[in-house]
Amino acid sequence: MTNMREARHITIPVKVGGVTVGGAAPVVVQSMTNTDTADIDGTVRQVAQLAQAGSEIVRITVDRDEAAAAVPHIHEKLLKMGVNVPLVGDFHYIGHKLLSEHRACAEALAPVMSASGTNATSNFPTSSKSRSSTTSRSALA
Repeated sequence: MTNMREARHITIPVKVGGVTVGGAAPVVVQSMTNTDTADIDGTVRQVAQLAQAGSEIVRITVDRDEAAAAVPHIHEKLLKMGVNVPLVGDFHYIGHKLLSEHRACAEALAPVMSASGTNATSNFPTSSKSRSSTTSRSALA
């Protein structure tokens, strides 16, 4: 019988909140909510359920002003519940605008750190021309 397991690719480890992803770290389970992030209670409930089910990182959509404004409230409620799973903001095309205009959103999401300890990505865009449809900052610290 053939060994079905393939060797892992060599990658550079990064920290998402307190979770190391890549490098020699174990594979990390991540999930994404399917709630409207502006629905604070629904998103908090689903993040808590995902964490309880074993998700080590949870992504939430931050696609408009209402969602960005909800993030710090979600973060606060999760902390009060004792849920410390890293939250990753999944931004859609206007992340630079949302993070600039909603600083509390940027601060509620934990940084993604490279192995050298420097920010791999920043919550506070330096250029209005930078566009990203992926994570700018993630996690509960």
